[in-house]
Amino acid sequence: MAKGLDVGTMNILSGRQDGAETVFVQQRNSFVEIEHSDMAEQMLSRSDILHIRKDDNVYVVGDDALNFANIFNKETRRPMENGILSSDEASAIPMIKLITQQVVGEPSRPNERLFYSSPADPIDSELSTLYHEKTLESMLGDMGYDPEPINEGMAVIYSELADNNFTGLGISFGAGMTNVCLAYYAVPVMKFSIARGGDWVDERAAEATGTPVDKVTSIKEDDFELDFRTDVGGVEGALAIYYENLLDYVIENIAAEVDEEDIEEGLDVPVVVTGGTSSPRGFKDLFAEHLQSANIPFSISSVRAASEPIYSVASGALVAARSEEDEDDGTASEED
Repeated sequence: MAKGLDVGTMNILSGRQDGAETVFVQQRNSFVEIEHSDMAEQMLSRSDILHIRKDDNVYVVGDDALNFANIFNKETRRPMENGILSSDEASAIPMIKLITQQVVGEPSRPNERLFYSSPADPIDSELSTLYHEKTLESMLGDMGYDPEPINEGMAVIYSELADNNFTGLGISFGAGMTNVCLAYYAVPVMKFSIARGGDWVDERAAEATGTPVDKVTSIKEDDFELDFRTDVGGVEGALAIYYENLLDYVIENIAAEVDEEDIEEGLDVPVVVTGGTSSPRGFKDLFAEHLQSANIPFSISSVRAASEPIYSVASGALVAARSEEDEDDGTASEED
């Protein structure tokens, strides 16, 4: 049995096939530090709250971290920043390992195939994704898996564009980065990332309104809609402004990169948007509206949104893993 894994700045998700159903497991990729006491640790354990103890502190990890941060008026800490492992967080690797173990579980057999998402190097930053990719590969290998990285944008193509022969433009709006991939019959023609995503929107909105970042994130995830009818001056108004700025920035970089790659003008492809940052209602329509006025030298047949944007990358990674597992099984049968 193969698995797909989406290692995102905001969330870590796994996908596996269980009969006709795809089962997803999700945890928030964050933690918060609280003061240790024997009673507190007992209560956390009894409540099945994911946590670890280190010296005189307890770290609440995953989905419960945001709740604890809001209760204790603290900011959550992240193992990842800008789409890759954080170089400023000393606890990044042990924390992400704990969260990942909870999400993927034990392999069902030795060297179970697992495809995990990895971003492309950003074209607007000096950041390199190599250390991040290789560290995850080593960590997953130590867990007993046979891991393989898959470009995050390509995972979107596998997940959302099977009905178009895996041809089109897939854009994953994540928390730390935005990943873009143009594929033609499952062959990537262009892939890159941009070092802006949902975190950039949240941080700018927090600065503009004097609101804690975690509070802005909670507002964004709680029924926020991109309708531009929000009163100016509030958090939702600031979110709308910076969302629109993010979309313009992404589209400008797509147009520039298409020119750089000298993509054939005769292409006519669908565009699919996904990722947690694309979840607010109105996102797809706003993106399509801005895309209409962009100077992109190929035709866009449609703009669609993934039906479940949170799960899209993990689903695409699972498709790739299952496809390769089937090929391996077929090769083994022929050799027998």
